[in-house]
Order: sequence, then C-alpha cells, then structure tokens
Amino acid sequence: MKIFLIILQLLFFTAVAPFLSGLITKLKNNFRMRQGPGILQPYFNLAKLFRKGEVVSATSSWIFKAAPYVVISSALTAALCIPVFIFPAPLNHAGDFLAVIFIFALGRFFLALAALDTASSFGGMGASREMFISSLVEPALCLTVFSIFLQFGSTSLSAFSGIHAVSIAALIAALALFLVTIAETSRIPVDNQETHLELTMVHEAMVLEYSGRPLALIEMALHVKQMVWFFLIAQLIFPITAFSPGASVFLWCAWYFVRIFIIVLAVALVEVSVAKMRLFRVADFLGFIFVLGVIGSICAMLGV
Repeated sequence: MKIFLIILQLLFFTAVAPFLSGLITKLKNNFRMRQGPGILQPYFNLAKLFRKGEVVSATSSWIFKAAPYVVISSALTAALCIPVFIFPAPLNHAGDFLAVIFIFALGRFFLALAALDTASSFGGMGASREMFISSLVEPALCLTVFSIFLQFGSTSLSAFSGIHAVSIAALIAALALFLVTIAETSRIPVDNQETHLELTMVHEAMVLEYSGRPLALIEMALHVKQMVWFFLIAQLIFPITAFSPGASVFLWCAWYFVRIFIIVLAVALVEVSVAKMRLFRVADFLGFIFVLGVIGSICAMLGV
C-alpha cells in the first residue's frame, strides 16, 4: 500500500507541477494585458527538451552529468516528505521540515558545482550569486521552522497538515514561507526566469550549459520544488483534513485545489507589481524574512 501511495504522489507532482508554472505565466500575461503562451506551454517545453540531443562541454567532468539527476531526485524526495493525499506523508518517518530544507540544499549544491565545472564565466557568476542568496535564505527559513515548532510542538510536516486554528504565528510563518518560495523558485524581485541578461541572471546562468534531457530534468525539478512550497504554505493558512467518507467529494476536492490557486494568484500579482531588485538589495529582502521568523517565534511563544 505504501509503495502505491509513493508512486501516486510522484505521478501527481510530475503531472501537476508544470501546470502551476503555466498558470502563473498565464495570469501574469493577463494582468499585463498580453496574450502570452498557453497554460500547457511548460509541458510542450519539457517534451521538446526530452526529444533534443545534448551538448556537453569538453572541460566538464562527471559532476556536470550527474547534477541534473541529483537535482530532480532531491526535488522528488522532498515531495514525498509532505502530506498530499493522506496524513502522514509517504516518507513521514524519513525526515521532517528541516530534512526538506537540507534535501533542497543538496540539489542546489550540485547545481552550483555543475555550473563551475564547465569553466564558464556565466556559470561561475550564477553559482556565486546562488550561494550568496541561499546563505541568507536558509537561516531565515530555519528560524521560520522554529516558529512553527513552537506553535505545533514538532517539526514534522504532518504536525500542521491536519485541521488547526489559524493563529497570528501561523500567518506570519506562511508569509515568511511565501517570500522564501519567491527566492527559492527564482522569481521577481529576487530573480527573473524570463531573462538571459548577464547582469540579472542567477538560476538561468547556472543552467546555460545544459541542453536536451538534462535541462528538462532541471526544469521539472524547479516546477516540483515550487509545488512543494505551495502545499506547505497552503497547509499553514488553509488547513484541511484528510477526506472522510461522509464528506462531499466535490467540495473537498474543490477547496483542496482552490487554496493552491489562491497562492498561485498571489505569486503572479507579486511578479507583476514589483521590479527586479539589485543583487545587494536582495540581502535586505531576505533579512526581512529573518525578521518575520523572529516575530513569528515571539507570537508562537506568546500563544497568539
């Protein structure tokens, strides 16, 4: 039974994650009064990349070839650690919230190494910027997890995945996670996925040397990673219980996905409302997340 749930959750994330990215892009273009690509465009992009051949730099080593598989494996492993269909998660005993942070850090570390492995100036620039941002994101994220621990008494993801009262501490933690999601998924104002200008690239600079199937795996990992953060935010501010036989299937499923759509809409609104920050201004943005973590911890200790 557990193997079936693991396969089901993996299929769910790989099938739905690109749709959320396409939905964000579609909403952004609608807000800008533009036509833009369709919602299913990420699927077409992935299919095209899987069909294309791969070009490998002559200076690269096994790290460059292994990095895409480590990145996609880390994203899918983190996806199995969060409750989606049932409570607890399929890999509930394998790790908690802190484990998810370090699993994502493993993929980021290998991607940065791969960017340096090709001896590309753009890759090295992107890797250094990514490590600079992650060095500020992870302490703020750990402090946010600490505030969640103070409220729910555990860092287990299943501890706050059921129904619970939405407190001020939970709202502040959700806001901090929302800002972390923007930084972790390379979105405005921290990064811009839609540009290849050398002055603004962070994530795109690290993957410039990739093509074909490895690039498709990296793009899929980014979609899955984004979906993981969306579900964690949703469980904090839109708690939901596991489905019971007496409940309405339609209402349960509708609310299950409407709460994710609310977060998707918020991400699209942020991207069209603010401008891309300069790199050293990002430190102020991430410092604000750290302050939110401190405020959330204080609220959790006060019981509000």
